[in-house]
Amino acid sequence: MKTIRALAAELQAGQTTSVKLVEQALERIAAYRGQGGAAYVGVNVDRALAAAHASDAARAAGNVPSLLAGLPVSIKDLFDVQGEVTAAGSRVLANAPAAQSDAPAVARLRHAGAVLLGRTNMSEFAFSGLGLNPHYGTPRNPLDVQRVSGGSTSGGAVSVAAGMAVMALGTDTGGSIRIPSAFCGLTGFKPTARRVSLQGAVPLSTTLDSAGPLARSVDCCAIADAILSGATLETDAVPLAGLRFGVTEDVVADGMDDTVRMAFDAALSRLQSAGALIQRFAFPELKELPVINAGGGFSAAESWAWHRRLLDASADQYDQRVAVRIRRGAQQTAADYIDLLAARRRIIAQAKRRLSVFDAWLMPTVPVVPPLLQPLQDSDETFFAINGLVLRNPSVINFLDGCALNLPCPTHNGLPVGISICGLNGDDARILAISRAVEAILPAQQG
Repeated sequence: MKTIRALAAELQAGQTTSVKLVEQALERIAAYRGQGGAAYVGVNVDRALAAAHASDAARAAGNVPSLLAGLPVSIKDLFDVQGEVTAAGSRVLANAPAAQSDAPAVARLRHAGAVLLGRTNMSEFAFSGLGLNPHYGTPRNPLDVQRVSGGSTSGGAVSVAAGMAVMALGTDTGGSIRIPSAFCGLTGFKPTARRVSLQGAVPLSTTLDSAGPLARSVDCCAIADAILSGATLETDAVPLAGLRFGVTEDVVADGMDDTVRMAFDAALSRLQSAGALIQRFAFPELKELPVINAGGGFSAAESWAWHRRLLDASADQYDQRVAVRIRRGAQQTAADYIDLLAARRRIIAQAKRRLSVFDAWLMPTVPVVPPLLQPLQDSDETFFAINGLVLRNPSVINFLDGCALNLPCPTHNGLPVGISICGLNGDDARILAISRAVEAILPAQQG
């Protein structure tokens, strides 16, 4: 599908209707599901069509609440939608009572006139950067069906990349918006945590969770962010000439494959040609993160607090790869958790000092191209090793309480790669503005 702004213009000009766009999306969803596709776990055809008809009638009467009005969007199966069960990609919640009301983020989309198509598949309880789901099937990468789409917002990414939605609402605890965006050739924005309400969403880590959009462009993400957060930021593109970008080899460059390295270096060269300053710098404190999080970090501790009674009662219904990670939280003491909070404050303070001289920090979103699915299904050892590698770079930003945007980065062989434009807490407007400028100099993906 086209961008939000392009489709909004076509709707306003009478060149299309919400009903046509929704019908087109529903036809694609039906064809995709007919071929065994697993991006959606639930589609409400009647409600979506009714909303589309209502949107067209409202537009005819001059009521257009936002640029997203009348456009089809998907919702990660983590958020409450009134009248629907929030299963969070699990079996254990599949028979839970239906939600009595929309989560605030969902309500904001509905109030803006978006048409909610359905719920998208995900890693169970958002606990993976790869997107595998043994209960409802694994959404395969639409650019190469032998590869994963990334997680945990796997179905959301596929819904946008395959033209089954204009935008997807996702969450990001350690990269769950940015990883699938990078793997599926999309733009994904992880805002500063707490800018978008997570009330009415099943938590993974209350410390690290954030919510945001996966879409086709930076402009799409900015439009969606304003709706989801209720705050319209100044995000006009800024001149690249004279901007200072920090690049570090510490940790985030380890294990980078050749495709990612070539694409990342080519993007840096384009920025330099546009007059931006690229400065390599050391960030040795990042090397402490594996030790700090050796016990499972915030995700294990806080998910254990939420899941412990469910696990006791229904352990056999969990994806065992998820259950084993949650149970790590049972081994953390209160003192361990207090130490974790202190370590986070210390690393954030160091990050503020190191990054203060830069307009943004650049890194490969993920150091490898999307992995092949079969080896991940066959081996727990392979799964956990690759999952850790995929989560490593984006999770740094969550730990630092920052914000970041993934941009698709063209490659020589057509495999999708992402570059992340990163900032710290509250830098959202600047990161979106800079990302617009960077997006403009990156050519379209070849292959």
